[in-house]
Amino acid sequence: MGGGGFSVEPDNPALDDYILSLSRAPEPRICLLPTAGGDADEQIVRFQATFGDKQCRPCHVSLFRLGQKPVPLRETILRQEIIYVGGGSLRNLLAIWRAHGLDRILREAWERGVVLAGLSAGSMCWFQAGVTKSAGVPETYGGLGLLAGSNSVHYDAQPDRRPVYLNAVAERRIPPGYGVDDGVGLLFVGPDLVETVSSRADARAYWVMPDGRGGVRETEVVPRFLGAAENPERSVPFDISEYRLARSARRLGD
Repeated sequence: MGGGGFSVEPDNPALDDYILSLSRAPEPRICLLPTAGGDADEQIVRFQATFGDKQCRPCHVSLFRLGQKPVPLRETILRQEIIYVGGGSLRNLLAIWRAHGLDRILREAWERGVVLAGLSAGSMCWFQAGVTKSAGVPETYGGLGLLAGSNSVHYDAQPDRRPVYLNAVAERRIPPGYGVDDGVGLLFVGPDLVETVSSRADARAYWVMPDGRGGVRETEVVPRFLGAAENPERSVPFDISEYRLARSARRLGD
């Protein structure tokens, strides 16, 4: 996501509900990695408040607090159905992940079919490169490279990122990729982009590539609008809906 979800659009659950819909588990385990934001309590509280009211099993892993609250990283990550990476500093995020070996664990999770999601730094990290403001000014920075290409987020909300991204693609310092507005999400299955969605009717994504004349060409990608915030939480198969009804009935009887 270029930007959006619980930490940016608390009154619009469209993107968060879409992420949950990507798992067929009746109550998917979803784990927040708030590393890019320094494991800020505010981000963790918002995540728990948002997903605690949904049909899922939320948790979080705070790498900055492993000394006080140790967890088995590999086991914890691989038992999740969804990993949700928060926003913040891409540079710091990757450095800390690599220090803990989490970059290798996340690749293993991806290869096993765990849904990997995130916004801002939590979106760019999956690509070969992005545009970060970790040092205060926009600059290109390499990612994990699970997905080919590059990604620049907040394309509409932080316009100072765009010229840096366009120049880097034009000069072939980073590969072609996607400029993504806030409220837009790109869905990849394996290495392939299969859908673009948005929580805002006017939000867009752009495919950015060299034009062969020393410049770049931006091709607009119109996403599927997920609808107004009052839309149902998620579209699920009938058998899972039946399971949830039965489970809710048991809860009421407790």
